[in-house]
Amino acid sequence: MNASKAIAWIVDDDRSIRWVLQKALEAVDITVRAFETADVVLHELKQGREDAPDVLISDIRMPGIDGLQLLSEIKERYPGLPVIIMTAYSDLDSAVSVYEGGAFEYLPKPFDVDEAVELVQRAITHSREQERGPAEDINLGSEIVGEAPAMQEVFRAIGRLARSNITVLINGESGTGKELVAQALHRHSPRRQEPFIALNMAAIPKELLESELFGHEKGAFTGAHVQRKGRFEQANGGTLFLDEIGDMPIELQTRLLRVLSDGEFFRVGGHSGVKADVRIVAATHQNLEKLVERGDFREDLFHRLNVIRIHIPSLRERREDIPALVGYFLNKAAKELNMSTKTVSPEVDMYLSQMPWPGNVRQLENTCRWLTVMSPGQVVQMDDLPVELSADNAEGSAMQGSDWQQLFRQWAASKALSGQEGVLADVVPLIEQLLMEVALEKTAGKRQEAAKLLGWGRNTLTRKLKES
Repeated sequence: MNASKAIAWIVDDDRSIRWVLQKALEAVDITVRAFETADVVLHELKQGREDAPDVLISDIRMPGIDGLQLLSEIKERYPGLPVIIMTAYSDLDSAVSVYEGGAFEYLPKPFDVDEAVELVQRAITHSREQERGPAEDINLGSEIVGEAPAMQEVFRAIGRLARSNITVLINGESGTGKELVAQALHRHSPRRQEPFIALNMAAIPKELLESELFGHEKGAFTGAHVQRKGRFEQANGGTLFLDEIGDMPIELQTRLLRVLSDGEFFRVGGHSGVKADVRIVAATHQNLEKLVERGDFREDLFHRLNVIRIHIPSLRERREDIPALVGYFLNKAAKELNMSTKTVSPEVDMYLSQMPWPGNVRQLENTCRWLTVMSPGQVVQMDDLPVELSADNAEGSAMQGSDWQQLFRQWAASKALSGQEGVLADVVPLIEQLLMEVALEKTAGKRQEAAKLLGWGRNTLTRKLKES
């Protein structure tokens, strides 16, 4: 790092992005040089200039040399230079490619300027001794769709873990795509060439789970006519995905903990230990902390699994992704069923984006498959929607959604009848707290965006969070 003022170079073919970032960084005493193309950046770096950058911020899609090519060149020739990649095309491919290429961080557009400045400052102070090779040429696929801020956090997590074997716990409601994330973690890991084995704890009878996990010896129980390998042996060298881990019986949790500690287990009816090198990715829709409090889940196993946690947002938390998901699933269904691809009218698009989707992405995908088969025209109209998604049912749901107003009125009336004073002073902070939590959850913790949702300034939100 330069002994005096820190230096940042920005490359983006969008003049407005260059201008905004330059002004923001100069405001915190960082010297900035801005470039329109990556080839000029590479040329300037080759000159060995005295104003060489401490950090480079680059767009991912530019004329000529794009951001990933630039990143690859820099990691090969200048491995100590941290690179922050910006992109308006925020998908899993981009996120993983960026991290695989050795980027310091991935910054989706549009971004919060304050957060961008903080990120640049972290990059400047970051150790520059770690060296990485050029980006690997891997077909990463685009199995997860989403541009919502909460999904960007998921992409970032997968990207950061791309070179890791660390245990991961995935949280999310049923139907949010937890297994897809587990598969992506495996596909972008050093174990990608080895097996990915999945086992759903809730789908296997309790008396069979031990055998499913660890296998059994011949004659171990009635019907065990041959030796059978369990999921741990099948996943040796690869990844074992334990779905709905919260449903695992307590006695089996003890065995799992021992395997995670020792890397060795015994088949049912066996007397010789079996070694297995397995990465564990677990998932649940339940609150494991509450299960631990109730004694239904071992605390030591919880801490063993809860090394890195990824939260998958519900579909109602990422409504802006619904139109893209509809298009993706309609196209996917058409290919699977060998039919022409349907599209939806703008009215249907808007309507589907406002639905509650209690079954999350799985429910939306099934709906798109139904529409592909049952919708008479190429463009899906409101009349083509299945009965359970009809406007009449939606109105009923809306009436149920307004029940909180009636309940709140009843609560207020009870307070008034009781003669209690100062009710407003008690309830307003409570409502503000709930709204702040929802806004921060919606924006994946980004305060600037959360403040906009609430109609506040960033400073107001920060102050109220401190007061709460």
